[in-house]
Amino acid sequence: MHNAPSVESHGFPSPDRANWLGIASLALGVFGLVTAEFLPASLLTAMAIDLGVSDGAAGQAVTATAIVGAIAAPTIPVLTRNFDRKQVILALTLLLVLSNVLAVSAANLPVLLVSRVMLGVALGGFWSMAAALAMRLVPEKLFARAMSAILTGVSVATVCAAPIGAYMGNLWGWRSAFIAAGVLSVVTLAVQVLAIPRLPPRDHPNLKVLFELLGRGDVRVALLAVLLVISGHFAGFTYIRPLMENITHLSVNTISAILLGYGVGGFLGNFAGGFIAERSERYAVVCGGAMIAVLAAALWVAGSSAVVAAVAITLWGFAFGAFPVGFQTWIVRAAPDHAEGAGGLMVAAFQVAIASGAIGGGVMVDHVGALGGPIFATIALTLGTLLTLRYGPRAVRGQAR
Repeated sequence: MHNAPSVESHGFPSPDRANWLGIASLALGVFGLVTAEFLPASLLTAMAIDLGVSDGAAGQAVTATAIVGAIAAPTIPVLTRNFDRKQVILALTLLLVLSNVLAVSAANLPVLLVSRVMLGVALGGFWSMAAALAMRLVPEKLFARAMSAILTGVSVATVCAAPIGAYMGNLWGWRSAFIAAGVLSVVTLAVQVLAIPRLPPRDHPNLKVLFELLGRGDVRVALLAVLLVISGHFAGFTYIRPLMENITHLSVNTISAILLGYGVGGFLGNFAGGFIAERSERYAVVCGGAMIAVLAAALWVAGSSAVVAAVAITLWGFAFGAFPVGFQTWIVRAAPDHAEGAGGLMVAAFQVAIASGAIGGGVMVDHVGALGGPIFATIALTLGTLLTLRYGPRAVRGQAR
């Protein structure tokens, strides 16, 4: 394996070079990070009892990761701009290992929060660099496919992390789930050592570069589309359980089955999104956004029907699968000369959108009831989809953008 792949236009390797083992190692990293991020949701009560704190206090383990991740995403590429990218990604994965070890050994909430801060740094840094690394491992024509493969780690973690974590926590205590996550992260580190070649720094992002990127119209459009589309998604989905309980009146078992359907739908949607994004990242976002806007409107109008709710929520998961690969492909192709900096801005925009969607959806739910989430989602996703349709990237792959 060559230490530095030969480079074609915009830094992509030549057409005959594709390091799929390296891509698989990044998918493992994403799986490990998202699994660790999601575990507290299924273990919160047990963690709170064991650490002697309230459920709300234990829930700050999730908040800490999200806040630190939003800060780390744009800053890690800047702070590490002079280091070999392989060494940076290995350091971030090692931080994931240490975070899991610290969580397992946490005797009180402050120690647990420290472990979650470490996870936030690893999560934000890894996400900000994933697309930039992928574009150095595969040729441009395979980039969307490579991102889809990497994002499969998210889909698998979404489906598996919560139920498996809850099952292990019930059998052997909540720390056992973090032990398993720690073993997975060690395996991931070993695979990355073997699979990722040396990648000398190339973009050299800095604060000036970040501001320069924000001055580009196509980058601003991408970030605004993220804020609208992703905030709409999270406004709707964060409060989907109250809708199923209070509007559709479903049992807990039925709700769990529908949420599993959402996860499986997301897993399949990730591949469909990758297929569309290979041809047009604009259409990947437009298709996903339009579909969720229609589904949210269906819940708004007919959410009392168990059939409508089950079908809409399952298809919602499928449609959401188009967003990560669509947006990642969009931002990297909008700024191939500063892929790491652009990736950091994209991850930060995602985090802001998640927070604003959860807050905005919460305000709507408090004022108009459980249908407030789908109402917010319908409006925001319609606006984001129309923005992308009108101003999203139009150039055919391989042509100048």
